Amino acid sequence: MGILYEDVVVIRQAEKPGDSIVITVNCPDKTGLGCDLCRVILLFGLSICRGDASTDGKWCYLVFWVVGKPSTRWSLLKKRLLEVCPSHFSTSGIYSYRLENQPPKPPDVFLLKFWCSSDRKGLLHGSLSFPIKFFIVLTKCFAIFKRVSLGFYNFISHVTEVLCELELTIKRVKVSTAPDGKVMDLFFVTDTRELLHTRKRQEETVHHLQTVLGNTLISCEIELAGPDVTACSQVSSFLPSAITGDMFNLELPVGPPSGFLGSTPLSIAVDNTLSPSHTLVQIHCQDHKGLIYDMMRTLKDYNIQLSYGRFFANPKGNCELDLFIMQADGKKIMDPNKQNALCSRLRMELLHPLRVAVVSRGPDTELLVANPVELSGRGRPLVFHDITLALKILNICIFSVEIGRRMIHDREWEVYRILLDEADGNSEPRNKIQDHVRKILMGWE
Repeated sequence: MGILYEDVVVIRQAEKPGDSIVITVNCPDKTGLGCDLCRVILLFGLSICRGDASTDGKWCYLVFWVVGKPSTRWSLLKKRLLEVCPSHFSTSGIYSYRLENQPPKPPDVFLLKFWCSSDRKGLLHGSLSFPIKFFIVLTKCFAIFKRVSLGFYNFISHVTEVLCELELTIKRVKVSTAPDGKVMDLFFVTDTRELLHTRKRQEETVHHLQTVLGNTLISCEIELAGPDVTACSQVSSFLPSAITGDMFNLELPVGPPSGFLGSTPLSIAVDNTLSPSHTLVQIHCQDHKGLIYDMMRTLKDYNIQLSYGRFFANPKGNCELDLFIMQADGKKIMDPNKQNALCSRLRMELLHPLRVAVVSRGPDTELLVANPVELSGRGRPLVFHDITLALKILNICIFSVEIGRRMIHDREWEVYRILLDEADGNSEPRNKIQDHVRKILMGWE
């Protein structure tokens, strides 16, 4: 007996305008599967308005009701969801188990080297459809960078769109400017199809880039990156202790954070009386973008198994979650200290899934955004996309960007440092910038 390949992930389109799209996943279970699926859904810019999940510890059945958009590539979404399911399929379409002691081989990292002119005009926020995991802007001559920054960011948006269409994943970017204004761009990528080592695949990639970038692209080279690049590690530049102390404080806030819109009180209750084998966690809260991902990520990091879960968000933005969970050893969470630790972390992820601050960087203004990284090493999707969208709405230009990772309070964070361009009277009060960026990141505007 087996399950047909096409039945593992089924996407049923809405029957009429305004209805939700239903995504059904039916596959073997693994700890953290809900987190991995929700991350893919968030990556495609979809909102989960309702969800149900159940498992017997070996096989699981999950249903997500999502709000889509006209540009959603449903076939690619289905493929990405299939990739995180703990299974593989034979050519006959019959399911077979994949041994847990055979982890997939890490993909090869390739270097795409561009020389580009700087005559393109446009804004940073473009058609970015997936997050850039490590995005580093390095320049020694800020005067030159300022003149070419708008064209450079438009170039970045075009390149990321092309690479997404080609199913090439950006792992890291380095950009520098030459004295004559030309830009050298280094893109470190992996190939989902695992064919970028072939001449045909490389020619296809260069052709697509030339078609979109036109005369802006002077040259493009593709080569296998060295082992030192494969790790793709990059340490963010120094952050003052005052900033790290305020932004990354793990104590629960006394009141709602800046920019908090909802009036729904946050409530988390733990009950061990309703089920003989599971701990029930009931949550009532205000909805935000990626809420289910944040909850599933927390359970995954704590190595907690979700046996049954239900989620519902009403049109007013109020959410209800019922989660029947157990520890990795198959037992209920009876220890009060463990219960309190889990509830404390869930509260923190509901109130502060991202950290946002606007601070002084010498005479200039800097926007800082940080999000926790999963223990698996994945960062939160679409953060950079939403930051640039918020600044575009405020008509604020970006002078430079640094994105890297830091260990703070024994936890890894992805830190975005954006130096704002306030020339020509283009300035906004800092509290307005901070609140607006947070609202866009939380999906409240």
